[in-house]
Amino acid sequence: MKTIKGPALFLAQFMGDEAPYNSLDSICKWVANLGYKAVQLPTWDDRVIDLNLAAESKTYCDELKGTIAEHGLEISELSTHLQGQLVAVNPAYDKMFDNFAPKEVHGKPKERTKWAVQQVINAGKASQNLGINAHATFSGSLMWHTIYPWPQRPDGLVEAGFKELAKRWKPILDSFDECGVDACYEVHPGEDIFDGATYEMFLEAADNHPRACLLYDPSHFLLQQLDYLAYIDIYHERIKMFHVKDAEFNPSGRQGVYSGYQSWANRAGRFRSLGDGQVDFAGIFSKLSQYGFDGWAVVEWECCIKSPEQGAAEGVDFVNKHIINVTEKAFDDFAGGEKDQDLLDSILGIS
Repeated sequence: MKTIKGPALFLAQFMGDEAPYNSLDSICKWVANLGYKAVQLPTWDDRVIDLNLAAESKTYCDELKGTIAEHGLEISELSTHLQGQLVAVNPAYDKMFDNFAPKEVHGKPKERTKWAVQQVINAGKASQNLGINAHATFSGSLMWHTIYPWPQRPDGLVEAGFKELAKRWKPILDSFDECGVDACYEVHPGEDIFDGATYEMFLEAADNHPRACLLYDPSHFLLQQLDYLAYIDIYHERIKMFHVKDAEFNPSGRQGVYSGYQSWANRAGRFRSLGDGQVDFAGIFSKLSQYGFDGWAVVEWECCIKSPEQGAAEGVDFVNKHIINVTEKAFDDFAGGEKDQDLLDSILGIS
C-alpha cells in the first residue's frame, strides 16, 4: 500500500483575466496560500505554460518548475483535455469544437486533427522534460452521436470506430512510451471512452498498449449510475491519475440520467463542490490506497452552485481529511511471534 499525494489543484477552471488568476506566478501564490501542494497545468493556456517550448527545452522546463517551486508547489501533471478531444471529432461536432483549436485550422478538420496529435505528443515530451510520468487527456469521439442505439447501429460500426480511434492514438502512445509517460484518459461522456466497457474495446483495438491508462474521476461515473468503487477493483492497475470531483444524481418524474437538456443547475445529474454531492470519497480513498495508488489527489472544481473560490478553499481540508497515511504494520502484530516450523507442522497435523 502507498499514501496518496495531495492536495493538488487543476488550474483550468480558475485561470482568468483578473489577478490573481491571470498569471502563473500570481495564481501559484494564491493556490499555495490555500494550502495546496501542487498544481495541474492546462497546456492550452499559454499563461501557465508554453507547450511547444516545453517539449523542446529542458532549460525552460527547469525554469518553469523553479517559478512554481518558489511558492512551495510542484507540478502534479499536465493536461491536454482540449487537444485530446480534437484527435477524433465526428463532423457533426466540427463547428462546436473548432474553438478548441487555433483559428488557422478552423474549418479544416484534417489539419486540426494533425495539430491536435502533435500537441498531445508535445505534452508527452514536455512531461518527460519536467520529470512527470503521467498525463491527463481525453480520447475524442467518432461515435458519440450513436450513443443510444436508435436508429439501429449498423453491424461493425463500433468495431470500426474503435479501430480508427486506436489508429489515431497509437503514434501518440508510442511517443509517450519513448518518453516514459502514461497517457491517462479521463473516462467521460462525450468521449468514445466513457465507461469501462468502452475503455476495454479501445484497449483491445490498441493492442493493450501499456501507456493507455486511466484518469479516475468518480463524478462522471455517479452521473452514469456506474459502480465507481467496483471500477477501482477492476481497473486499478491502469489508474494512474485521480480527479477529486463530486456530483449528485436526483432523478425525478421529469428527468433522469439524460437530464432533459436542462442547464447544469437544473439537471437531475450535476457536478458539486467537494462534500456537497453524493460521491463516497471515504470508500474511494480507501480502495486507491489499498491498491497502492501513489499519484496526486487533484481537486477539480466544476460546481454549478458554489463559487470556485469557496470550492478551492474547502477542497484543501476535504482532501487532507481523506488522504490515508497507510500503515506499515498489522494491527495484530503484537500477538505474533518468531516463525516456528515445528509449530506450524504441528498445527497442520504434519509429522
